[in-house]
Amino acid sequence: MNIEGLKFGVIGGGIGGVAAALALRQRGAQVTVFEQAAELTEVGAGLQISENGMVVLRALNVVGETHEAGIRSYGTLLRDYRAGRSISEIPAPAAGPTYYYHRADLLGLLHKQALREGVEFRLGARVSRVHKHPSEAEVVLGDGTRLRVGCAIAADGGRSEIRVGLNGPEAPEFTHQVAWRATIPWARRDQKPCAVLTMGPGRHVVTYPLRDHTLMNIVAIEERSDWKEEGWRLRGEPEDLRARFFDFGGLVGEILGQVQEPHIWALFLRPVAEHWQNGRVALLGDAAHPTLPFMAQGACLALEDAWVLARSFDEQSGVTQALAAYETRRRPRAKRVVDAAGANARNFHLRGPMRLAAQMALLAIGPRLSRKYEWIYAYDATV
Repeated sequence: MNIEGLKFGVIGGGIGGVAAALALRQRGAQVTVFEQAAELTEVGAGLQISENGMVVLRALNVVGETHEAGIRSYGTLLRDYRAGRSISEIPAPAAGPTYYYHRADLLGLLHKQALREGVEFRLGARVSRVHKHPSEAEVVLGDGTRLRVGCAIAADGGRSEIRVGLNGPEAPEFTHQVAWRATIPWARRDQKPCAVLTMGPGRHVVTYPLRDHTLMNIVAIEERSDWKEEGWRLRGEPEDLRARFFDFGGLVGEILGQVQEPHIWALFLRPVAEHWQNGRVALLGDAAHPTLPFMAQGACLALEDAWVLARSFDEQSGVTQALAAYETRRRPRAKRVVDAAGANARNFHLRGPMRLAAQMALLAIGPRLSRKYEWIYAYDATV
């Protein structure tokens, strides 16, 4: 299908939404991104883009071979919580290296390329609902403005209202896990930077460098039941964070001691959506498949979605057929990755004898562990 001149409305100006807008625009579509925020910003935090996401960024001409905004990872170090004792090391995936990005930097690269290609952005535009019509979709803004497009793409996050319209209301399941996120200034440079996963009973901390080693990114996960707010922008108290991870020693203890402005949110399970599209409206990214952070694949899945969605229009004869093909191709892959992330959650928080036995096993198999997930990293949505 030739989509030259076909109008698309993309709801949500995050990484997945802008990537989808760019992929569609590069095929000649007229694309408008509706973002409710007054400016394109992200909470100051890092993310990991493994090779399955990097291939899409390269195909979109967002990054080149120098990866100037990202830091190449040389693997993952596994450590015990008490004094940072080394447990094992997982090498970089055979498919290709992972890169560490500040979310705002990666979004900035996508936004810059999208503007260069001619994507239109409407900021401060909250979409209240989307209606399907026989040959188009109607996007209704909060101020009552109505716009007709040939196809609408909902990339509006895990609590998407458009997802509810396609699937009905859902009751998310609280995982009894709470995440803390922060960045701190950092001045130490490692010639072969790695993510460090420090594991303790009922808790773990992941750290890795950002922005040419000038920042350290921190994600700390704990098991608890007294905090059930989901919002990414909720502020936590640094002394509370330190009290909850008081017995984490070594370098991670030093890092936690420097945190000044943490954010906190509860982790909820939502299923992969049963219905991704209705012939004129389609879900993308977290709106279709919210995932827990334990495989670091949320952004990568959204990038995969963006490419497959756009390519489906190349391969099919109409909008309805393209959206159906997109859902058929993406849903099994997304579900398998989401399930893998959910299974990983319990592996990081073992207690007592089970924790010690797991450490012994990791010592033996750690160097081969990345092979277990090579099906994730070696996936290439662009071929």
